[in-house]
Amino acid sequence: MPANRSRTERWRECLAQICERGGGLEFAIDQGDRSDLSDLIWRVHVYGLDAGTILIEHPGSMGQSFPVDVGAPLIGIMAVGQNRWMFRSTVVGTETVPTRNGPRRALRVKAPTEVERCSRRTVGRTSTLGLQMPSIECWPLLEPRTGVAIEVANRVQITDLISNGGIGNASDDEIALPVVGPKFEASLANIGGGGVGLIVPKQTHATMDSINPYFMRIDLRPTVPAPLFLTARVAHTHMDSQQNIYAGMSFDFSHNPEHKGFVVGQIARYVGSMGARRAA
Repeated sequence: MPANRSRTERWRECLAQICERGGGLEFAIDQGDRSDLSDLIWRVHVYGLDAGTILIEHPGSMGQSFPVDVGAPLIGIMAVGQNRWMFRSTVVGTETVPTRNGPRRALRVKAPTEVERCSRRTVGRTSTLGLQMPSIECWPLLEPRTGVAIEVANRVQITDLISNGGIGNASDDEIALPVVGPKFEASLANIGGGGVGLIVPKQTHATMDSINPYFMRIDLRPTVPAPLFLTARVAHTHMDSQQNIYAGMSFDFSHNPEHKGFVVGQIARYVGSMGARRAA
């Protein structure tokens, strides 16, 4: 059997291994042909697997769940080593499961009957299923306390825009920044329980280190009417086969605890808007 066909046929074995080892999968809401919103991918633990369904951790961040309805169409992503597959799925139910840390909410989703193997030659290995990831601007935050005032102003701006039904015009953006180093841009790979994963292209990752926290600007307009500012620290990194850096970033609200609920709430609103638009 040719090598590429062999790797494609192994997806069932790999899915079983992920479940046995308590690994994770990634999911995004399938928006179909709609292109007015970027996709958000969440990374979740796998709790169980049977012939027709997969039991996964309910998506969320920092203790807050994202709104995902029964019947929501999903795109699943499974990665083992250098192999990566994508598949279509659907939420078929919700459950509560016992874990080492107590009861946890879970989603039961339809298991794949076929998958698509993703190309190695694209950043993030997207596929013909058409996921489009948000871009993020990042700056090394040289004096962390100087980020607090910007985050507070950002919270006020977004709250006012939501109250008045307005949306900040990208052409009018005036970016006030704390004390930072040179900017680089990345793509938002996924959202996890306590942070985000970034894909930093090989052209720019030389400016990234794990010494400083990072000040990040995430544009989720129009649902979030102005870009979100937040602080995060590098938790781990690795280089992929194309020499891009995957960086796991842990949210850091140590200097501004009030910003935590606001940021996670806005991300939850964005995920909820995807389901609402899909149903419309």
